[in-house]
Amino acid sequence: MTDLPVNLDKRRGMAAQKATDLPSALADIEANLREVREREADLEKRMMTVPAASWPEAAVKARHLLNLYAASLPAEDTRHRALVAALFDDFARLSDGV
Repeated sequence: MTDLPVNLDKRRGMAAQKATDLPSALADIEANLREVREREADLEKRMMTVPAASWPEAAVKARHLLNLYAASLPAEDTRHRALVAALFDDFARLSDGV
């Protein structure tokens, strides 16, 4: 007899391992999504309550709002997607990398 632990995963088939791993991975993803949503809600609350002190700060708020808008666009709406991309390019050019 040995005191070393036995790795039971090596003794199970691949299907059994995946059946165990998938629920765990899904739970991790759901927890991460909840955390991201909570952080986004906190960020948006601060964006609404604290006025921008400069044009770059206002651009950060606008960039966030444009990302939300772009995410809601249908894939076939290439004209509006291109307009959002052009505006992001303008922000980058005018901010000189700030």
